[in-house]
Amino acid sequence: MELHQLKPAKGATHRRKRIGRGPGSGHGKTATRGNKGQRSRSGHSLKLGFEGGQMPLHRRLPKRGFHNIFRREYAAINLSQLNVFKAGSTVTPEELVRKGIIKKVVHGVKILAEGNLNAALVVKAHKFSEAAAKKIQAVGGTVEVIGGASSR
Repeated sequence: MELHQLKPAKGATHRRKRIGRGPGSGHGKTATRGNKGQRSRSGHSLKLGFEGGQMPLHRRLPKRGFHNIFRREYAAINLSQLNVFKAGSTVTPEELVRKGIIKKVVHGVKILAEGNLNAALVVKAHKFSEAAAKKIQAVGGTVEVIGGASSR
């Protein structure tokens, strides 16, 4: 078999439905659009959530809560998750992504004190909890804050 002899498997392709091409096609007259009304006309497009002039649901329901547009989202990492690194290695947000511990760095990384650290590491992150910083230093590691963010 050669490239010019390749074709799709039987049943893998379907013919296009030719609507509005007369009664013999089975899709003539109303062309699968039903009878009358706004949706049967050509050029029809309704806005998302439009309910025929009735007050739409998203406007009938009350607004609740507060959304802070200045919120910064930090990826939280526990100390126990850093045990995959060898002693003396440098832990950066990029390394955490490479190892698959976090998916991506949105606004930064915060190290939390859950669990214990087994090896002395150089940990670079945007934020540290006080307890996490103490635990890292107690094992002989160092804590470096990236980007001038405060330690709390």
